[in-house]
Amino acid sequence: KGLSHFAPKAKRVIFLHMAGAPSQLELFDYKPELTKLDGKECPKEFLEGQKFAFIQGVPKMMGSIFPFHQAGESGQWISDRIPYTEKVIDELCIIKSMHTDQFNHAPAQLLFHTGEPRIGKPSLGSWTVYGLGTENQNLPGFMVLVSGGKVPSAGKSVWGSGFLPSVYQGVQCRSKGDPILYLSNPDGVSRNMRRRALDTLNKLNAKAFEEVGDPETMTRISQYEMAFRMQISASDVMDLSKEPQHIHEMYGTQPGKESFANNCLLARRMAENGVRFIQLFHWGWDSHGAGAAEALNRGFTDRCNEVDKPMTALLKDLKQRGMLDDTLVVWGGEFGRTPMRENRGGKEMAFVGRDHNPGCFTTWMAGGGVKPGITYGETDPIGYAVAKNPLAIRDFHATILHQLGFDHKRFSYPVQGLDQTITGVKPSKVVKSILS
Repeated sequence: KGLSHFAPKAKRVIFLHMAGAPSQLELFDYKPELTKLDGKECPKEFLEGQKFAFIQGVPKMMGSIFPFHQAGESGQWISDRIPYTEKVIDELCIIKSMHTDQFNHAPAQLLFHTGEPRIGKPSLGSWTVYGLGTENQNLPGFMVLVSGGKVPSAGKSVWGSGFLPSVYQGVQCRSKGDPILYLSNPDGVSRNMRRRALDTLNKLNAKAFEEVGDPETMTRISQYEMAFRMQISASDVMDLSKEPQHIHEMYGTQPGKESFANNCLLARRMAENGVRFIQLFHWGWDSHGAGAAEALNRGFTDRCNEVDKPMTALLKDLKQRGMLDDTLVVWGGEFGRTPMRENRGGKEMAFVGRDHNPGCFTTWMAGGGVKPGITYGETDPIGYAVAKNPLAIRDFHATILHQLGFDHKRFSYPVQGLDQTITGVKPSKVVKSILS
């Protein structure tokens, strides 16, 4: 139900998730009033009745530790940590009024990608492929790339298919070595031998389906066939050596190594080869004061340097190839960061960090029929909560589905007598003011 009720503006999605939740106050949400309060004790009204992951006692207010300026013809605010992104800021629709009701990483990531903070629901990518299928029968419609040394806190559930048939789940690829584990034939097994073995296995599975009728049996057959076809297609798409040197310089790629830069270039190659939904996760944005790797005055800059150039190159590359208009690129973390400095156990930390803040965070979208060069929504003067045009996660999902041609209220799958949707039973809306 609910398929293609609108003329789609986007054919595909590239979703860039900064796992760990980057601080909006150090990237896009400029707050001069917060700077004036820097170092002062936090007023009680911002603490009473609030739940924090780590803050205890009375923390101190903290302005952005990096300078901001306006950039581009749109005059949008941006910090000096992401100078490459500044060059494409007029392509971005920056949403400053995202909010969530989850303040721990795993449930917040699940909500951001599946619409629920609990395991068991299909991810947005799975819904997309369920509705639209794939443009390339030799590749999965939903592919996942991970960098930063860790998978997200919520694990592989954030690209799982939930109650949808498992054929719609995301397929994780690697940016070095075999793109997908166990895709290559074992030593001594030729492609013809594997074909004969697969034909025999398919006959056995088909017989099992006739006897039992489990639809997952047919899914298994299709996945075996897909794996056979992917032996050639996937390796070709994942081969970055086919790209010219100027492309590698533009992205900052290093073929053979795992990196966000490699994954951005792979995302472009997947997009032009018909992959419908491409999900990139980059770990390391947990902006706490527990250690140098997480500190805003140490590791945060490293994370910015890892993603700034390649994600800018991705937007430029898609535009130069005439693909940005029908490719929706999404960037963001799972929640925001507090305007107060973190003080675990009531003590000021050795390194500078901010606690989790579900009250507001920033995402951006580009291409795919989204208005470029605009800012949507506002936060209060200190960047603690949404002050104008709040955007809930389910409204965000509804808007993305609308651009793909779906009516989110009718786009459903029957489960236990109910027509389940990614936007759930609460009223959700398409935010048409950010759409062209």
